[in-house]
Amino acid sequence: MLVLLAAAIAVLVGAEWPRLEERFGSEARRRRDRERRKASLTLLHCDPAEADDADEFAASVQRDLSRLPTIDVDREERR
Repeated sequence: MLVLLAAAIAVLVGAEWPRLEERFGSEARRRRDRERRKASLTLLHCDPAEADDADEFAASVQRDLSRLPTIDVDREERR
C-alpha cells in the first residue's frame, strides 16, 4: 500500500514538474527579483529650465556619434 502511494506521488510530481518549476524554480526567482527592483524605480521629470541642458547633451551625443570610426560592410563581407 505504501509503495503504491509513493508511486502515485512520484507520478503526480512528474506530471506537475513543469508547472512547479515555473512557480518555484530559478527562473521564477529571477523574475520576482526583477519585479521587486522595477517596483522601486521612479520616473524623473525634468524642469523646462533643464530642457536646454538636455538639448545640449543630445547635440553632444550626436557629435560624438558622428566622429566614431565606421567600417565598410560591403568590404568586410567580401573577405
